Formats: sequence, structure tokens, C-alpha cells
Amino acid sequence: MNYRVSLQGQSLAFRDLKTLLARASPLRAADELAGIAAESAEERALAQWALAEVPLRRFLEEPLIPPEQDEVTRLILDRHDAAAFAPVSGLTVGEFRDWLLRETDGERLAGLALGLTPEMVAAVSKLMRNQDLIAVARRIRVVSRFRNALGLPGRLSTRLQPNHPTDDPRGIAAAVLDGLLLGAGDAVIGINPATDNLDNVHALLSLLDELIQRHAIPTQSCVLCHVTTSLELMRRGSPVDLVFQSIAGTEAANRSFGVDLAMLREAHDMARELRRGTVGEQVMYFETGQGSALSANAHHGVDAQTCETRAYAVAREFAPLLVNTVVGFIGPEYLYDGKQITRAGLEDHFCGKLLGLPMGVDVCYTNHAEADQNDMDDLLTLLGVAGCNYVMGIPGADDVMLAYQSTSFHDALYLREVLGLRPAPEFEDWLNRMGIFNGRNALAGEGRNVPLLADLTGLAGSSA
Repeated sequence: MNYRVSLQGQSLAFRDLKTLLARASPLRAADELAGIAAESAEERALAQWALAEVPLRRFLEEPLIPPEQDEVTRLILDRHDAAAFAPVSGLTVGEFRDWLLRETDGERLAGLALGLTPEMVAAVSKLMRNQDLIAVARRIRVVSRFRNALGLPGRLSTRLQPNHPTDDPRGIAAAVLDGLLLGAGDAVIGINPATDNLDNVHALLSLLDELIQRHAIPTQSCVLCHVTTSLELMRRGSPVDLVFQSIAGTEAANRSFGVDLAMLREAHDMARELRRGTVGEQVMYFETGQGSALSANAHHGVDAQTCETRAYAVAREFAPLLVNTVVGFIGPEYLYDGKQITRAGLEDHFCGKLLGLPMGVDVCYTNHAEADQNDMDDLLTLLGVAGCNYVMGIPGADDVMLAYQSTSFHDALYLREVLGLRPAPEFEDWLNRMGIFNGRNALAGEGRNVPLLADLTGLAGSSA
């Protein structure tokens, strides 16, 4: 279907909904690389004007990728809930934006989730300023549970990320200790392994499990290996809390990761059967990132942000504990500078929350991007205001294994302090009992936790 707009003597036509969404998207390097971005600010403004007039129902009638070619499209259409969609079913994209900004009832906003498709949510985000994305996302709380409750109002959690370039258990143990003593790790203690070798991943899982069980830490562990590795480890009896997988918004892009929906479903069901959670059974951890479908040449001409939002339909299918958009990790070919990274982070958080996901953001950039730590400070603060469920905690904000810049344990302490936020309640209680916090949401004095220090040193030594 052709979409035409005329405004102040200018007229422009867009040949289909996919083209219109791409032209209306705020500027980013990925869409320029794909050759689908607007060629000027004027064209982008006209596209946004035309997009505002599109009825939300049109996204059900005109799939961007034909369902016969793509299992993600089939999932989106099959799972659409007409009853949940009813309150906004008669609106255009522009009217939906106004409705979202007027609606202050967070439960009513959350109730829309199953009635919205990713394409609807991506479309409305393209018409919103940064402050709009923050204001709406802040009203939506998505709570998930395994050994603690994440995403509650007034809370900010962290993934403690103790990566090591050789998976040396001594180095990992030192980073875990550093993070715990600074109040990090309630979302997950999650290691990106240097190698997916089964024995290696099992050893890392065992190291984390022994620590968590011995000290009764109300958190969960994850070694971010491929889902097939997790499946085999679960069959062998390894202590798997969460199953990790990177996912994308098209069947072809997921195939490039070596996964499909059936494989994810098998892993989800197997992990649930382990019953390792204590307060909930949400066992999946997904990571995404704008540009992943393009980098796999699997985007079907769909813009990077809409592809990203389609990945959230995949995540939503499995009721995950954690979803993390690794916003600046893929590089400047996809998000060129700090401004594009900031916009993408706010979009991803907003879209994920509106679709009912427990969203975290890895506030990050690669060293060849036109960005620096001040840009990350800005995005971190904006996401805290927007009600982000969790962020990363990495020693010194510098991941020495993945070679990118993120946020540190101290950055999370800063955000909690300035916004009056606290860790997950079960984890906060543990921090107070261990003497890491002083009972007033602040670090205790020096000389604390000698037993924890000795235990981690012993674990590292015994695992070497």
C-alpha cells in the first residue's frame, strides 16, 4: 500500500509500511549502511507526519516480513490478543502517542502488552521525543522473579559481570568479590565465557553455585554460553540457574545465532523442570542489540530499531527473568556516536517495557565509537529516571575480555544515591546482614566481610 503525505507544498510517497517506518526512524548509522534511511531531515519529518496517520490496525493487516517466510512474524500474529488491544484499536499511531502520554495508570499501560505488536510499538516510538520515552516507560513496572524480585518500584538492580580473558577462576573470584562488596549482583552474577567448552562452562557454573549456596546469596548465576551448551550441561546435571541466548527479530537472524523458537522452548522447559528458583520460575536471560539483523544480512529491509523491537516478541514468548539490550556493543557502523546510542537505549527500554518485558540496558560503547564515558553517564542517568530494571556492573567499567566500555559498580552506586533507588529487597536484606550495607542503603565502613573475602579466595584457589 502506498503512503503519501503533503505538507506546506511538499509531497512525498512511501511505497509500503516497511519503507515508511525506515524513513521515519531517527537517524542511525545502521539504516544508512542498509540504504534505507531518510535522505534528509525533511524527508524524515514528512515520513513521521505520514506515520502518525497510519491506523494501528494496519500493522496486523500488512506484516513487514511475510509470515510464510518468517517464524517471528508468525509468532507475533499468532500471539496477538484482540481483547488487550481493544482500548487502543481505533487509534492511529499519532493518536496512540497522545494516549500513552495522557495515561498515567501504570497497570492500564501494562495491560496493553499482549495487545500490541512490536511494529506498533516501534512506530509510536519514532514519533516520541526522548522525554516522552522516559515518561511513559517510567510508569510501567515489569517484575520478574527467580531467587529475588526484580523491577519493583524504587529499585535498581545490577548484573555483576566478572569476565576474564582466560576464564581464570582467581580473576573471576576477585571481580565477584569486588562487585558484592559494592552492592552489585542482584540481577545476576553473569560470566561471558572466553570459550564455550563444556568442561570450562561447568567449572564456572560450579564456582558461582558454590558461592551462592554457601553464603545464601539471594541471586542467580548465569554463564552466557550458547543455548545448546546449556542444554547439554543441564542433561549432565550442571547447576544451571538461567539459560542465556542472544536473539534477534527475524528468523534468519536467529538462525545466524544458531537458534530457533523450538530450541529456545526446549531449553526453557528443561530449565523450569530443574526448579532451582525460590521465589519464581522465570529462567531465561536474553540479550539483543540494534543492528544484529543487519550484521547477519537478515533484516529484510526493515530498519534496525523495528528489527530490535521484533526480537522482544521472541523474548516475551518465554517470560524471561532478564532482557538486556547491549545498546552500543555492536559498534559505530550501527550506532555511530553518543547521541545515537542514547536514543537507541531509551527506545529499546521504552519498547521492551510497553511489550511487557523486564528490561535492562548495557550502557556501553566500543572504543572506536564517537562516544565516551560522559555520554554513558548521561544515558545511565536517563535510564534510571525511566525506571530501568537493571544495568551492568563491571570492574572499572572496562570489560577486559569483551574489550568494550560499560558501567562500573560505582556507577550503580551513584545512580542509586542520586535517585534514591535500592537493590532488590531480598538482596538488600542480605547486604545488610553481611555488613556490606549499613542498613541505610549505603556502604558500611572499611574492614567488612573478612569471611566472604577468605571464602572467595579459597574458591579461586581450589578451582585453579
